[in-house]
Amino acid sequence: MKTNFDDPVTAHLRRDFPLVFVGQTAGQALAWIRSNPPSGRVIYFYAVDPDQQLCGVVPIRRLLLAEPDTPLSELLSTRVVAIPDSATVLDACELFVQHRFLAFPVVDSSRKVLGVIDVDLFADELLDLGSVTERADIFQRIGVHLERVKGTVRAGFRDRYPWLCCNLGAGILAALLCGLFQKELDQVVALAFFIPVVLNLAESVSSQSVSLALHALHDTAPTWKSLLGGIRGELRTGALLGLGAGAIVAIVSLAWLQHFKLALCLIGAITAGVAASAAFGLSMPFILRLIKLEPRVAAGPISLAAADIMTITVYFSLARWLLP
Repeated sequence: MKTNFDDPVTAHLRRDFPLVFVGQTAGQALAWIRSNPPSGRVIYFYAVDPDQQLCGVVPIRRLLLAEPDTPLSELLSTRVVAIPDSATVLDACELFVQHRFLAFPVVDSSRKVLGVIDVDLFADELLDLGSVTERADIFQRIGVHLERVKGTVRAGFRDRYPWLCCNLGAGILAALLCGLFQKELDQVVALAFFIPVVLNLAESVSSQSVSLALHALHDTAPTWKSLLGGIRGELRTGALLGLGAGAIVAIVSLAWLQHFKLALCLIGAITAGVAASAAFGLSMPFILRLIKLEPRVAAGPISLAAADIMTITVYFSLARWLLP
């Protein structure tokens, strides 16, 4: 039967996996494993609390070499890459490619361990693909472009230039927007003085958010629920960053130009622009990964282009409202 990479990952769970409990000692954990040996291959020992919620993974070497009375909690590694139960087989294969682990625990929304997906799933799915073309296609869906791995100049240009055009388009659109607000620029020439700093702050925070999102994608599979939660948090963080930076720029403008309304325009535009750019920068890698596109190449240019357009629009809109 032909492989369906859109199958839910829960349809391929292994239930015979080794669990240990955070309240145990190393000796108790080893005794428990000996008395309850899993029928499958033992790859990782996952530690759970009494409610079966995932707490960490115990490296086999640490467990074997620890003194018997060592609390298991001291041996745990809490950075565990877990697959949500809403993931698909394709999502699981993507994690195998990214992290090169031999297994991943599958958890529900409360972090309760439902089962384990091991590397056999990834190997079996690829073996089921009958041709080189099919295998290349699935690697494209996973986001690992084989031509990019080879590092050819032509492949690098083809993969990166279309996204660079996002910045070209954003720059042209920003120039057109400035033309739409020519009246405000003519009335308060000082607006033009601060365009570089307003845009630079939004772009910098957007780049930070993209980097944080890409790092987060190494630790867990993306979901729409986690994306929404991340956006809410990043909006608040971005607003604080924008307020702090905007206050400094506003104080400088007041000391230099003694123009109170311009200072209000600057602090409002920087706060709103940085908050929006932070949220957009965080969301773009998640969205690209969720729709099976490569975020490392595309997320940066798209986020920077959006930051420019959003910030310049807010800046001049506030100027039109506040300034005579």
